Amino acid sequence: MERKKEGHFVLVHGACHGAWCWYKVIVQLKSMGHKVTALDMAGYGVHAKQVHEIHSFFDYFEPLMPFMASLKPEEKVILVGHSLRGYSISAAMEQFHEQVAVAVFATAFMPSPNLPYLSQQFDKTMDSDKTMDTAYVFPNGTDKPPSGLLGPNFMATKLYQFQSDLGRSGKIGYKSTQVDLTLDPDQVQDLALALTWVRHVGLFRDEESIKAVAVTKEKYGSVHRVFVVCCKDHVIKEEYHRWMIENNPPDEVRSISDSYHTVMFSKPDELCSCLQEIADKYIRGSH
Repeated sequence: MERKKEGHFVLVHGACHGAWCWYKVIVQLKSMGHKVTALDMAGYGVHAKQVHEIHSFFDYFEPLMPFMASLKPEEKVILVGHSLRGYSISAAMEQFHEQVAVAVFATAFMPSPNLPYLSQQFDKTMDSDKTMDTAYVFPNGTDKPPSGLLGPNFMATKLYQFQSDLGRSGKIGYKSTQVDLTLDPDQVQDLALALTWVRHVGLFRDEESIKAVAVTKEKYGSVHRVFVVCCKDHVIKEEYHRWMIENNPPDEVRSISDSYHTVMFSKPDELCSCLQEIADKYIRGSH
């Protein structure tokens, strides 16, 4: 029997979350024999930087870029970016293209040399209620871009939704707000974890941030890309996935039909199977 190809997965979480959100995926990938690095991006998880110290997208790339620079010249990794962090892995692909075996955009923003910043088209696909109870602050003054903190109702209906037939009532407290939910036990646990650990995300659309996500055909374009569509995503909708794919075709498109936006919680088994298949295909040789 042919031996499975082992890879080094670098997991980059989405907006407001942290490395903690990959805990189910980390366990499975390691059990498959892979090396896994899950990073707390600047301002998240246990990272020391605070929201008022983040001034542009450049700051959000901080932990990923030094990590990539620390790799041995012959080492190649599989970058996995979720949601907003499609921008982060794209910047890493541009700067360290020779050390990325393949980049996986898990329901993530996927820029191109012709479409570096994708917010305008994304805004057109958002629901009318958009951010719901998301709270906004101005940590660097009202003349600077705000930061948003996802509200409990937004998270319950957009990120951790889809009630189970098994059913279980859960009253999840978050600061002064409580959310009544009917979810299966895993969903209650996942949402409770997220409500404890979510952080603010900066809403940067300035020229410096647009420059930070600029990519080229020669570098970024030389890296294999796989896009993972989550068909029940209520944040970055399938309609928008298909628009990015059409305008910037990746090497492959994979679909997880019953997954909502937080695929690492919603369908961790299916995601890990997908990542295993990607490693088998794009990692050359065995360690």
